[in-house]
Amino acid sequence: MSDLNKLGLAEARDALRKGEVTSVELTESCLTAIDAADALNAFVHKTPEIALERAKAADERIKGGDAPSMCGLPIGIKDLFCTKGVPSQAASKILEGFKPEYESTVSQQLADAGAVMLGKLNMDEFAMGSSNETSVYGNAVSPWRRGNDDAQLTPGGSSGGSASAVSADLCLAATGTDTGGSIRQPAAFTGITGIKPTYGRCSRWGIVAFASSLDQAGPMTKNVRDAAIMLEAMCGHDPKDSTSAELAVPNFEAMLTGDIKGKKIGIPKEYRMDGMPAEIEKLWADGAEMLKDAGAEIVDISLPHTKYALPAYYVIAPAEASSNLARYDGVRYGRRAQLAQGDGITEMYEKTRAEGFGHEVQRRVMIGTYVLSAGFYDAYYNRARKVRTLIKKDFEDAFAAGVDAILTPATPSASFGLGEMTEADPVQMYLNDVFTVTVNLAGLPGVSVPAGLDKQGLPLGLQLIGRPWEEGDLLNTAYALENAAGFVAKPTKWW
Repeated sequence: MSDLNKLGLAEARDALRKGEVTSVELTESCLTAIDAADALNAFVHKTPEIALERAKAADERIKGGDAPSMCGLPIGIKDLFCTKGVPSQAASKILEGFKPEYESTVSQQLADAGAVMLGKLNMDEFAMGSSNETSVYGNAVSPWRRGNDDAQLTPGGSSGGSASAVSADLCLAATGTDTGGSIRQPAAFTGITGIKPTYGRCSRWGIVAFASSLDQAGPMTKNVRDAAIMLEAMCGHDPKDSTSAELAVPNFEAMLTGDIKGKKIGIPKEYRMDGMPAEIEKLWADGAEMLKDAGAEIVDISLPHTKYALPAYYVIAPAEASSNLARYDGVRYGRRAQLAQGDGITEMYEKTRAEGFGHEVQRRVMIGTYVLSAGFYDAYYNRARKVRTLIKKDFEDAFAAGVDAILTPATPSASFGLGEMTEADPVQMYLNDVFTVTVNLAGLPGVSVPAGLDKQGLPLGLQLIGRPWEEGDLLNTAYALENAAGFVAKPTKWW
């Protein structure tokens, strides 16, 4: 078998079990693809020695017959996950040289399941961004192109490196994190599947924190079945994370029947935005039709507080970021600025943070500190928290009325060119999260499924939002949508 890196997790797992291929062969195929894809800037810390060592161990395990589903499968790890002895920088200059002495719970669980780590993936600095343009490593680049145009496009953010690597077949799957859409938006931009599980389903321990009440890890894969396989390996209760749910993890893959007869799918009227491109509108309508044809009942629903979601999110997330990033002070770990003679502790903090944090991180820390300050705490932060409760209640009311899942667009447009959204107007960039942030504010599971191409040949995704803790049911609805959409497009290789 050639082109082993083009396999998905399920195909590769089955080939490994049948003895048609070894984990070492799979891993070498991915490593070769990674070395030939520096133009995408997806992998920023390559770990071939670790990969081959784990692949050999996985082959032994498979021979012994006790291998779980992920055993021997080569994957990429987002740079936000701490990995023992391997640089874990969160794409920030301030964490230059940081090699943790511990492993994040999620990457440890994947390693315990026999997954092979190929290296660390590019991302927006501290996961703050929607285009992977805030990284200390430089931009991650999408493998997709617009028609015959050579302009470099964004793979989305913050999990841009993960999206680019999976879409370009540099790895079989990758980990991502999602605070306001950072798994689902890049998945939609690059024609892959990405699921953000219910808040508390995956441990956050060992993942560099951005906004602790919103962050959640999840898989980014080539299809829905692969997402189910990888999600199961990533989930589970972790006593080290106080927000981790003590719930049994079902066999998500076994729940993929494709049968959604009698399911109620809600279409929220508030997601019909002014100026929404006709292609997104049509994709959404087509998606609803596909689910109807598969036996689901389509119902119109209202989520009245949707219009307040972005403003509430951009108060709560920076507020939490401001308190989480206070620990980067040039004392405990990470880099410290060069100090002049006579500089005191205040100068050390100022210089270290000014040099270490990029513009977007500085902007969000300042917003967060402002909304938490004594005079504005009630006016902004407390009010945003109340709005968040109302948004959560909108979803609860919809589910209480019998809706099983909610269908929306994943993004307001297809991927855009790197540099096209200028830093002069950060709000334009923030609007990219318009369909995804509600899911984080409410702590719900959401999945993006590739469902079509725009007129320039770029992927477009649809989002399904599910009931809390019912990822299996949500993935099954996504599976039915995936089967109906029949999306098989791949980027034309130019890198």
